[in-house]
Amino acid sequence: MNIFNSPENIAELTRLWQGERLPDGRPNVSDNLLERLKHITSEEAWHILDKEKYLWQFEGNWMHTHPGRILVGRVVTALMMPYRPDLHALVQEAGEREGRIGGQNSWVIDTLQPNDVLVVDLFGKIKEGTFVGDNLGTSVKTRTKAGAVINGGIRDYQGLVELDNVAFFVRGVDPTPIRNVTMVGVNIPIRVGEVTVLPGDVVLGTPTGVTFIPPHFVQRIVETGENINLRDTFGKMRLAEKKYTPGEIDTENWAERIQLDYQEWLAARNK
Repeated sequence: MNIFNSPENIAELTRLWQGERLPDGRPNVSDNLLERLKHITSEEAWHILDKEKYLWQFEGNWMHTHPGRILVGRVVTALMMPYRPDLHALVQEAGEREGRIGGQNSWVIDTLQPNDVLVVDLFGKIKEGTFVGDNLGTSVKTRTKAGAVINGGIRDYQGLVELDNVAFFVRGVDPTPIRNVTMVGVNIPIRVGEVTVLPGDVVLGTPTGVTFIPPHFVQRIVETGENINLRDTFGKMRLAEKKYTPGEIDTENWAERIQLDYQEWLAARNK
């Protein structure tokens, strides 16, 4: 039994991506695009995905351990299932053959790289579904400088919130340790709420919620969002100056004189 998906399978799952890949087969969306994505809102990302008929890429109603921090990174998926003795024994034997150490939840954490975001399908389990506490949370922080999305629980909340350079989106908190679950796959398709998540997707976690972006859309979303942000900055400035009315600014198609004013503002800004 193979717990960790092969690079060949991951490449096939993400075949619409035409760029470089990481050694494990996941799309290597550039660090530059990831950094720029931090300034894009959930709504701006949703708009593009909705137009392309990717209708279920957003999941809300999370507990966010670091509310002021935007979470962005390349997805590493992990699938947990309720404990069944024969399956658990098989998984444990496979992990031991591969030299895995510690609890099964630590196996995937040991593989994380900078700008990865661990996304765990723990079927919403909170009691005895605490995928990380402050020890494993520190490891996630150290390895990724990003964080995790856990469709389940965490423990040691007081310790986790003291960590910097990391953010966790979770379903709840409980003092119990993780138990009575089995990890059956890493970097395979998983479900988080209404979303199908693939390895190599890009997470955008904001105060609104979490968007899972197929890698081949990231550049378009970033560039479109940046243009929208510039238009919004210009529009709000001109409204504050009372140069234009709300009706003139709050429309997709500006009048020619406003568009010319905007282009001149952009040119002056870029000097």
